[in-house]
Amino acid sequence: MIVCVCKSVSDRTIRASIAEGMDSFDELQFELGVATCCGKCEESVRDVMAQSGVCASRCGVTRPQVAVVPHVVPMTFYERKAA
Repeated sequence: MIVCVCKSVSDRTIRASIAEGMDSFDELQFELGVATCCGKCEESVRDVMAQSGVCASRCGVTRPQVAVVPHVVPMTFYERKAA
């Protein structure tokens, strides 16, 4: 599957590069040219890295294991009266 349309880079090419020792997004970007034109493929490249097992150490993507619930802060509104 083509991941980077601008540079015609496939997921196989990315996996092969990872197998040859490239283990950071910056290295892949420099060597293959991914995410250097329009940038739309960056997330897909990082997903391929995660699937290849490199992501845990160097690709810069952290994925929460548990859903994050936002903390709700109660708000109080006061009416201001003219003097």
